[in-house]
Amino acid sequence: MTDSSTGMMPGFGNHFATEAVKGALPVGRNSPQQVPFGLYAEQLSGSAFTAPRAENRRSWLYRMRPTASHMPYAPYGKDSLLRAAPFDEVPPSPNRLRWDPLPLPETPVDFIDGLVTYAGNGDVGTMGGIAIHLYAATRSMQNRAFYSADGEMLIVPQQGRLRIVTEMGVIPLEPLQVALIPRGVRFAVALVDGAARGYVCENYGSPFRLPDLGPIGANGLANPRDFETPIAWFEDQDTGFEIVQKFQGRLWSMALAHSPFDVVAWHGNLAPCRYDLRRFNTINTVSYDHPDPSIFTVLTAPSEVPGTANCDFVIFPSRWMVAEETFRPPWFHRNVMSEFMGLIHGAYDAKAGGFAPGGASLHNCMAGHGPDRASYDAAIAADLKPHRIAETMAFMFESRYVLRPTRFATETELVQLDYDECWADFRKAELPK
Repeated sequence: MTDSSTGMMPGFGNHFATEAVKGALPVGRNSPQQVPFGLYAEQLSGSAFTAPRAENRRSWLYRMRPTASHMPYAPYGKDSLLRAAPFDEVPPSPNRLRWDPLPLPETPVDFIDGLVTYAGNGDVGTMGGIAIHLYAATRSMQNRAFYSADGEMLIVPQQGRLRIVTEMGVIPLEPLQVALIPRGVRFAVALVDGAARGYVCENYGSPFRLPDLGPIGANGLANPRDFETPIAWFEDQDTGFEIVQKFQGRLWSMALAHSPFDVVAWHGNLAPCRYDLRRFNTINTVSYDHPDPSIFTVLTAPSEVPGTANCDFVIFPSRWMVAEETFRPPWFHRNVMSEFMGLIHGAYDAKAGGFAPGGASLHNCMAGHGPDRASYDAAIAADLKPHRIAETMAFMFESRYVLRPTRFATETELVQLDYDECWADFRKAELPK
């Protein structure tokens, strides 16, 4: 079938039903004795069968061949900088870390081989924690597909548009949009602009969902209708494919004699989705004091402790600042949660330099951080009229667990050894005598 559709359906967590060929979806039964057109019914479960109805995630896929039909996997035959929990390559350090942008490869490298793990926590074996990867690629995936059995993948492009082909449809993706690929869903990444770079949060724990709004009320932050799920699209291609999967932290591969993207129809509430960060409805103070960054939460993956996330995905978009008699940038703080930040474009309002688009920083549990000296001096001297922080998009992966850097992240030439100096030379407060 030709690539004639990149349509999307609105809504997050809804039950969807979509077919690329009219009549392919069974009526009244998930797995009838005879599926239309001789297709195979296959359930994709993202939760235990017995999970409460509100938490249960599953979809039924109607495909040209069952995914059970394949040869054994073998260890992936290439070197990789992809890592998984437990992260114990190097001892964790309490020091604050910041990195220059990951350079684009000088040789052709696709999305799989362009993944580099910077940090993570938890354990893939117990389905808790996260891994944080960056990617830099200069070639589309060619007759290859990838999936993670360890967790769902939140893809945050920083440079270059992507075309993500999944089993359940096609997702066009550009910087300032994010894609969420469920655990186990096969996908391939094509580069629209010839090169691409960005960030990935691999979530081992409970799936990302929209945060509760509490006193905010019914409206605000990310709206469910703005999350888009692909319509069914399939590829009838009887040529060789390599399937690469990530399982318990290691990469495995096997050869398939046909395209894995042969799902003709599907229905359910477990599916890839896309969200445009520009649609986020920012909530902010209209009186005084800089509010907690939790008001910028797009998605959350809860832990067993209420209000304490396995991972929060938080953004800092363009917005108005109007607080009176207030230090408006993020204040100095130490946090029980650990924070990994990235910058998609523009400048971050708490750093005057050094934090570049495509770069990253890590402030672990109880590490003191906040604005650098230049940002602080400018903020305390500012004439506090309403002003707009424009043309910016930073984000944060925040986790209840300490984020342990990989060997690459601690030893790469990209790490800024002078990062601590941005907090040097603050004047001592002068008390009255």
